[in-house]
Amino acid sequence: MNDGEERIFDGEHHNQQNSSDDDVNNSVTLSSCAESDGMGKFRNTCINKHAQIFVNPTQFYVSAVTCEMCGTKGTTETFFSRSKRFCSVSCSRSYSSNSKKSSIIARLQVGMSGKVFIPTFIRTVTKFLCVYVLREGHPLGTTLAGFDWGNYLEKSGLLAAPVSCFRHVPLCAQWDDIYVRLKVEVLNTHTALPSKVYWIATVVQLAGYMALLRYEGFEDDDSHDLWCNLGTADVHPIGWCAVNSKLLVPPQEVHQHIKDWKSYLMERLVGAHTLPVDFHVKMADCLRCPFRQAVRVEVVDRSQVSRTRLAVVDTVVGGRLRLLYEDGGLGPSGEVLSDFWCHMQSPLLHPVGWSERVGHSIKETDTSVNMSSHPAFRKVLQNSVPDQFKKLRTVYMGDKFFEEGMKLEAIDPLNLGNICVASVRKVLLDGYIMVGIDGVEIGDGSDWFCYHANSHAILPVGYCENNNIPLTLPPGYDHATFIWTKYLEETGTVAAPRRLFNTDDVGHGFTSGMKLEAVDLMEPRLVCVATVRRCVGRLLLLHFDGWEPEFDQWVDGQSPEIYPVGWCEITGYQLQPPIGPVQKHFIKMRPTIKKKKKVSHTAPGGKQRPSVANRCVFVRKISIFKT
Repeated sequence: MNDGEERIFDGEHHNQQNSSDDDVNNSVTLSSCAESDGMGKFRNTCINKHAQIFVNPTQFYVSAVTCEMCGTKGTTETFFSRSKRFCSVSCSRSYSSNSKKSSIIARLQVGMSGKVFIPTFIRTVTKFLCVYVLREGHPLGTTLAGFDWGNYLEKSGLLAAPVSCFRHVPLCAQWDDIYVRLKVEVLNTHTALPSKVYWIATVVQLAGYMALLRYEGFEDDDSHDLWCNLGTADVHPIGWCAVNSKLLVPPQEVHQHIKDWKSYLMERLVGAHTLPVDFHVKMADCLRCPFRQAVRVEVVDRSQVSRTRLAVVDTVVGGRLRLLYEDGGLGPSGEVLSDFWCHMQSPLLHPVGWSERVGHSIKETDTSVNMSSHPAFRKVLQNSVPDQFKKLRTVYMGDKFFEEGMKLEAIDPLNLGNICVASVRKVLLDGYIMVGIDGVEIGDGSDWFCYHANSHAILPVGYCENNNIPLTLPPGYDHATFIWTKYLEETGTVAAPRRLFNTDDVGHGFTSGMKLEAVDLMEPRLVCVATVRRCVGRLLLLHFDGWEPEFDQWVDGQSPEIYPVGWCEITGYQLQPPIGPVQKHFIKMRPTIKKKKKVSHTAPGGKQRPSVANRCVFVRKISIFKT
């Protein structure tokens, strides 16, 4: 059999039937399969994609100094070779090797006399890019939880936030092209054959990256529908089996009912649509990250949130960074004593030199702490640069900006389910302010928190009342008698002007009841199954499934710490399932770790921390999050 010809395997007669390349077109629409130049266009597209990946990978992160192999940004002093094109010797060698491979494959394709010869390099490239993102190691162990999202969605109403709601995730901008009725080639799980075979299926339901698929031949029978993540390696555009010499095998339950599978498929596929041929390549491209191990950053100090601290990137997974404080210390077995997880677009993360520039407090690194035995510190440390970070909207800091003492409402950084009466304590540069929660401050400013003027977490006076949100009051006040105007008179202060706040509804697309995967920002290494409980303007109130409402958290609708259903499976990050009796019904494999109940967190001295309801006051007394 010639390469490029699709093979249909009839399970009853064990005959292989050939269909020509013109039968099924791999382009986005299949209705043009009869055009004489259809496959030629497809071939050229694949060759271009091939060259794009291996020859010119710099297009994603354009800057003065960017590694042409992995996309890492940095300074000329830390880059390899005289040309400063690569961040390391390995990237230089990999670039050279892949450029040669690109040339060889391109010549093979052009020499096929009109036939499309596409080896599995597309899958290879996808695998290579994913390995690059994950090469620093799995964040939470080697075994994923295996949460059964499909079963869970069916039990909870099939409502999940679409990928287009999350502006920071792979293929967000292109997800409107993915819709119900698309045709795909997917692994056939209804066969007794020992090797992998595939069959054509139709998307009948979408939930984040997850799709409910129905095999061709089952018509209106939904008893064999299966949930599959479109970002995984077992889902492909129509025609992938043809160009990769894979078998198309109908499920055992239907192969006897249809004798001429070739005619049946042609009838079903005419006018249909499928995934773009470079779907998985673009998915992998979007997962590329400008950060790598040994890059130095400034990040909030978890032991004292009013200051930042120098940290080093240890692990990169799907844009999420595990950061090790430079003087965090190592345990007797070499384990890290203090780390911090956040997304690369997190407002808590800054380039080296940010604190000094804006006037923010930064902890001086304790040079007596030796971290050199950890792999992240064995490499040459490289300072991060501003181009690696998300740029915030510029604000005018003239005479009508925030002033010290102004009152506002703010999300409590130590209890993210509460919106509290707060005050501006200090005005920094570049639109940043320090905010304190009224009535519970320690007095030395160590529990102030830094917010940008564009932050979702600071709100004008009266916002909670206008949107029916409980406002957490200072000690000694009660909701029956608290009035903002009276409180301002008693304290001799003024409310911050409403025009200074960014409370506009950004049209995020979320609605109450939608399922998603969300970071527990009180323990940011964990990504959990969550539900949108409320939408108020740009704010979302997230509920962690299986947990009490007191653990709910307010987040921005554009937060980089929320993800579509299926994101963890694509990136290899471990998803924490709901706790309680529902857990055992939706787990395919036993997870390596479980989300610890928050009431069991241990404070300094081995004491048990209180519940979230009491944590606000207690944590401030013990110098918040101290480890």
